[in-house]
Amino acid sequence: MSGFAIKGWCPSALRPMLSGDGLLVRVRARGGRLCASQATAIADLAERHGNGFIDVTARANLQIRGVREQGYEPLISALAALDLIDTDVETEGHRNMLVAPFWRDDDETQSLATELERALSATPLGLPQKFGFAVDCGTKRVLAQSSADVRIERGATGGLIVRADGAQQGREVTSGEAVEVALALAKWFVASGGAKGGRGRMAAHVGSGARPPHLLAGDASPAPAMPLPSPALHRTGALVGLALGQMTSATLKFLATLTPGLRMTPWRMILIEGLGEMPRHDGLVTRADDPLLRVVACTGAPACAEAHVETRRLAAALAPGLPAGARLHVSGCAKGCAQPGRSAITLVGTAGGLDLVRDGTTRDPPTLRGLSPAGILDRPFVLTGALR
Repeated sequence: MSGFAIKGWCPSALRPMLSGDGLLVRVRARGGRLCASQATAIADLAERHGNGFIDVTARANLQIRGVREQGYEPLISALAALDLIDTDVETEGHRNMLVAPFWRDDDETQSLATELERALSATPLGLPQKFGFAVDCGTKRVLAQSSADVRIERGATGGLIVRADGAQQGREVTSGEAVEVALALAKWFVASGGAKGGRGRMAAHVGSGARPPHLLAGDASPAPAMPLPSPALHRTGALVGLALGQMTSATLKFLATLTPGLRMTPWRMILIEGLGEMPRHDGLVTRADDPLLRVVACTGAPACAEAHVETRRLAAALAPGLPAGARLHVSGCAKGCAQPGRSAITLVGTAGGLDLVRDGTTRDPPTLRGLSPAGILDRPFVLTGALR
């Protein structure tokens, strides 16, 4: 499994990544929200300088695909005019945040997210590229299953807490203390050796026995966690999914016509602010029972140079036959970019075909090796049998 390069970083706007279809340019919405005019402009830029496809990532970012080299500088200038990029690569790397999308004006989510973004831009911390923060201040936590290293979240008694990922409890804080304590916890992570090698994560650091000082650790439990949301109407708007986490520029333009703002999520869904009915448009997933919600696939070949197999058509074809409750991950290679965690079934592209992993990740030993896409489609019992 050493036939690919683990880069240890994700693409951004100022640090694009070259893929099989061109440059990937990742756009981090401030506060996890795009106003309608920003969304429309991004869609126009994806058509003008890219191939018109836009990914919605597990970090709640948009990713413009297929950017041509000659179009990169004009794209960056346009994104800067929209206030969507930072002054330099280091500052952009620090602004790695998830913001719970169901916020309301009275729950402090947006004010804390804004304060944290400003503090991260002004405070060099020396954090690994994938180190991130979560602001999750609703009455129930919705980001508990999403990757983050330092969490500002609602505590079980109704107040705010700051918690290191991997720790069962956190420190109770006021809204005026939350960002300062979150930054102090990140600084402790670096000072205590968690960032060695540039790839460290908080949960692994805590799991290895590292313990924050008592003033940062605290003894406050977090509020209950919500299960992963599905497409539905909420008090704040309509939550819709994107088929296999990708949309066309036309879809983004359509969403922008419905609302004053779009809120990004780490579930490859978008919350359309203020919308009181589920929209209809090609590529949108609007039913909670749609089998596409239980399938994850990376870009795959030929758009990704690392991938050995095409993934998206295969995943979509297999989705309707999945048993209820089972999740399928189709990865073009063993990197597992689309989903680092476990799935009931994981198909991993290799030079010799597809390997099947049962209840694991792309890095786990496979149950079956060298399967062909056609063979799996002709014999779907291969997948259902792997679940037994």
